[in-house]
Amino acid sequence: MSHSTMLHVRVDEELKTQASEALAAIGLSVSDAVRILLTRVVNDQAFPLELKVPNAETRAAMEEARAMMKARAARFDSADKLIDDLEKNGQ
Repeated sequence: MSHSTMLHVRVDEELKTQASEALAAIGLSVSDAVRILLTRVVNDQAFPLELKVPNAETRAAMEEARAMMKARAARFDSADKLIDDLEKNGQ
């Protein structure tokens, strides 16, 4: 059996909490997820996710989402208005 070592990572507290909750829902701890990530990096000799620079439309959507989260506001006043907009735009 190999020896283990401690890995310290600094992340935003809210990010850690949300990630811990999401991982717990699938039966994993943050440590489990980090071990899986590092194992994939070693085995594949690559980062296991495709990383791309977002295009202008994606960047605008990300900025809009951040602003909405900060203002605690949604683009639509109700679920019905959201559904109407989705139907109108054929989505």
